[in-house]
Amino acid sequence: MKLAEVIKRLDLKVFAGAKDLTRTVGGGYAGDLLSDVMAHGQKDHLWVTVQVHPNIIAVAVLKELAGIVLVNGREPAPETAEKAKEKGVPLIGTRLSAYEFAGRLYGMGIKRE
Repeated sequence: MKLAEVIKRLDLKVFAGAKDLTRTVGGGYAGDLLSDVMAHGQKDHLWVTVQVHPNIIAVAVLKELAGIVLVNGREPAPETAEKAKEKGVPLIGTRLSAYEFAGRLYGMGIKRE
């Protein structure tokens, strides 16, 4: 499923990276420890997190993630949004909890591969 479709179906807010919403989402990973995401995140996955600092963008680029979803109504720090825009990383937000958002992704057929 394309990232743009996920955004539309789940009514998500795009903070940055709106130019690259044609990527196919191949799965998802929920976690807040950067080292854990670096060890277990996979290319084309959506990363679900509460982290808002700029280092999340570096991890997303390193792991070639489809995008980052900030949960619980969190908004990125200004420098994080700027870095996401610069690197072309879709940075998205939702008011849902990580648990509920991950469940909805799973229910849409987006599973960890």
